[in-house]
Amino acid sequence: MTLLAACALAHAKQTDASRLEGPLTPFGAERAANADGSIPAWTGGMPPGAATVSPNGNYADPYAAEKPVYTISKSNLAQYKDLLSPGQQAMFIRHPEYRMRVFPSHRSTRLPKRYVDESRNNLGAVTLEENGYGLKGYHFGVAFPEPTEAKEVLWNHLTRFRGGSVRRQFASATVQESGDYTVVGYDALSAFRENISDMPVDANVLFYNRVLTVEPSRYSGEVTLVQEPLNQVAEPRSAWQYIPGQRRVRRAPTVAYDNSARYSFGQVVSDSVDGYNGAPDRYDWKLIGKQEMLVGYNAFPLASKDIKYADILKPGYLNPDLARYEKHRVWVIEATLKPGNRHVYSKRRFYIDEDSWQIMASDIYDSRGELWRFYESHLTQLHDIEMPITAVEVTYDLISGRYAANYLTNEVPKKIEIGFVSTRAEFTPVQLKRMGK
Repeated sequence: MTLLAACALAHAKQTDASRLEGPLTPFGAERAANADGSIPAWTGGMPPGAATVSPNGNYADPYAAEKPVYTISKSNLAQYKDLLSPGQQAMFIRHPEYRMRVFPSHRSTRLPKRYVDESRNNLGAVTLEENGYGLKGYHFGVAFPEPTEAKEVLWNHLTRFRGGSVRRQFASATVQESGDYTVVGYDALSAFRENISDMPVDANVLFYNRVLTVEPSRYSGEVTLVQEPLNQVAEPRSAWQYIPGQRRVRRAPTVAYDNSARYSFGQVVSDSVDGYNGAPDRYDWKLIGKQEMLVGYNAFPLASKDIKYADILKPGYLNPDLARYEKHRVWVIEATLKPGNRHVYSKRRFYIDEDSWQIMASDIYDSRGELWRFYESHLTQLHDIEMPITAVEVTYDLISGRYAANYLTNEVPKKIEIGFVSTRAEFTPVQLKRMGK
């Protein structure tokens, strides 16, 4: 495992903007290839028009002709352990037939110029406040293009480019050890502060998110609204739900921390959706450094609309014939539960892609300190809108053999929409009540 020392980062805050045009990319990754060239240099990311895109948002795979460089199985696991996290290694023990197909690496992440320029402007202008529980001087963009501590790396994940505003449909499913599952479908609307026209400059808001459940019929019509603050200690996350059977909007204080994520049946906790979200105040955070790691990348086969959910959701784990792994550099940060605080996870180690700032994987430990769950994101690039996005995220229970998959879009007939202007009125409890009628 190639760990790069974090101690040098802690000595001095880097605020040299010229580094973002030299050794670093405009959003803070190392521009150069690794020593043996197995991770290439970043040369601008995947350009628009890299492959065809159908009207329904089916992105053709620009790397479809590539073959695996090698495949990892339980029999040769020892040869590749240095490139795998403890959670990844545990998958081979829990599921003896599990395998990972490893392909050539492509640094496909490319972001819109507006977002890149704002990220550069954030260098030295954005600071942590309230012990790192919030941001000061932030509007949008990567908050810390040259991070020097764990919470800055975490905030880069929380502030990474996600379209500014997004309308999309997606699905989730919790797969039992037997392979049985029920698909839950959603219609979601999200808007970040930079795309909300009437958002005050000094508002304590990072984004708003509104999710309508559309299937199955027993859940249809339920709506959840989240107003996510920049400083979650000064002002905790606000959430509401509309339940059709009750015909009223009510506060939803459980949409946070270790409360079960809706419809995951305890397999996913609220703050582990998207790898990690919400307030970081219950943990002590430590920057471990950087390392080279095999992660789910350029996941065009898993995002393809030429396949069905049943082609992906197999007993024990996602279909390994559709998953694509590549070697990339990741930041490594660790969260340890503070004394006197409560959470079902006592420790979590996160592996964050240096190019997109997406959490690619996390090892999750129970209250006894035993490895319990493993999370991974399979990232793809929507090249026509210059946006990296998770094709599917999955949380594996290494004890029960169950897993939860989220953000599936294979059977969604509509293309994602991004970049439109929203207003605060679209994200209020009053709006939830209107949607429920």
